[in-house]
Amino acid sequence: MSRNTIISTDTALVVKPRGLDKLWSFKRKVEVPWEHVRGATHDPGMKHEPKGWRGPGLRAGSKPAGTFHRGGEHQLWNVSGFENAVVIELVNEHFSRLIVSLSNPAMWAAKINERLAAHR
Repeated sequence: MSRNTIISTDTALVVKPRGLDKLWSFKRKVEVPWEHVRGATHDPGMKHEPKGWRGPGLRAGSKPAGTFHRGGEHQLWNVSGFENAVVIELVNEHFSRLIVSLSNPAMWAAKINERLAAHR
């Protein structure tokens, strides 16, 4: 089951944590103008990626949720099951990356990248 919902509007990409993930990640939603989205990849290897220090958020076993700080950048993680991890790269935003679990991760990464290619 997806721990996040993706909504694609004409002007923005919206990521909404679902259920208790809203509480654990301290985010109800992140809305990013399409001009600030660089691209997306399905990346199960994020399991081995250094996360940095957490705050605010949760890190229980293989469940990172919330803001993680590394190398002067802020990243939003909300992952349950790294096999479904999608990395969304951002520019000129508070977060440099959104790392989220999604159902059909390869499809979502492709949809985001297709949307970007069609409007650039």
